[in-house]
Amino acid sequence: MRKKQAQRQVQPLKLTIVTQFYPPDYAATGQLIAELSGRLSDLGIEVYVFTGQPGYAFKEDNAPPIEQTKNLLIKRSQSAQIWTNRIRGKAISGLLFWLRSASHLFTIARRSDILLLTTAPPYLPILGYLANRLFGIPYICLLYDLYPDIAVELHVVQKRHWLTRCWNAINHKVWQHAQQIIVLSSTMKERITAKNPDLADKISIVHNWANPDHIVPLEKSRNWFAQQWDLVEKFTVLYSGNMGRCHDMETILATAIALQQEPIQFVFIGGGAKREEFINTVRRLGLSNCSFLPYQDQADLPYSLTACDLALVSVSPGMEGLVAPSKFYSSLAAGRPVAIVCEPHSYLRQIVDEAGCGQTFEHDDSQGLASFIQMLANNPQKAQQMGMAGRHYLQSHFTPDIIARQYAHVLYQGAQRKPVRSPQPVQIPSETKPLRL
Repeated sequence: MRKKQAQRQVQPLKLTIVTQFYPPDYAATGQLIAELSGRLSDLGIEVYVFTGQPGYAFKEDNAPPIEQTKNLLIKRSQSAQIWTNRIRGKAISGLLFWLRSASHLFTIARRSDILLLTTAPPYLPILGYLANRLFGIPYICLLYDLYPDIAVELHVVQKRHWLTRCWNAINHKVWQHAQQIIVLSSTMKERITAKNPDLADKISIVHNWANPDHIVPLEKSRNWFAQQWDLVEKFTVLYSGNMGRCHDMETILATAIALQQEPIQFVFIGGGAKREEFINTVRRLGLSNCSFLPYQDQADLPYSLTACDLALVSVSPGMEGLVAPSKFYSSLAAGRPVAIVCEPHSYLRQIVDEAGCGQTFEHDDSQGLASFIQMLANNPQKAQQMGMAGRHYLQSHFTPDIIARQYAHVLYQGAQRKPVRSPQPVQIPSETKPLRL
């Protein structure tokens, strides 16, 4: 009898992750989940990922339906991606993935010790609630962004609309029955607890991350990307990522206008709802200090992210706590100083202050941002000092290994299991006090 109990104790935790995006998609959420899955499997957790076929890939319309390594199994749904560059198309694709996930999850749920469901699409965590009610499987909600709050801020739906009230009620029910809720920032937790104070004890703050072994500081003179786009001799300001409705591109545009006579180049890499309007405005104004490039392949990011002298991050007014820009962590890994446009109470301000890696600015403060850029352009030693301070801070707080152990802690806690191999203690920033490793 004791022998059987011992065998049960050493059985690895079986985790099922459900998320719409996964490589070769270049969506940031998919890239992060892929790295997290690999790190968790290295910690001895058996990870099963159910995801969709690529909707945002560079060259591949289809990826292998099944991929497997030692402790990691990936299965891709055959549900189609429809009009992924349009809001309605994204909604339809998300609904199709939800239906396919429901069908699949209910056939394999009993094989899992715990489920981890992302907000890609936003209503995906409902499946965790259903699986829990039907099969008793515990689940954890990983919230990348908060809906319907984002839709309300963007004036897509009114705050008191019946759809908003219904969505909020469903969220509360789903979160109430979840074992744990993972959010990406202290302000995101504050947003949730303001409406749902009873959930405070089950919310854990676990930041995004970047891999400092993959993204390594590189001098522009030795960087093929900088050479290809003629950025070696110019002080280059980089915005890399989504230029969407949740990002303040207006302050950045005003800054580029203010610096149009200076030897400073702005480079915008990525896509998003504001990209075309941004490009049209630049052309109309005849700005020669702005250039635009598409999303870059994952393998090229170590070069595109280090082909600059300063990295930009922005969050639109009203969006603090609703989204968390993953580009921030990649910029820290690249060893480049950061300039962040955000609200006064943003969690990003605390990190930047603690790390000494750049400066933050309020919305519409284009003159302040322009002055900061000019200061760094005239003081390359200061820019390098800030950049390396940010990289050192990331290496102490936001590496894949550190964050994976924080996730492992929450997962084992949610499954009410002791880890086979206890995660090593890590230093956690002040806003992640709910976690005790």
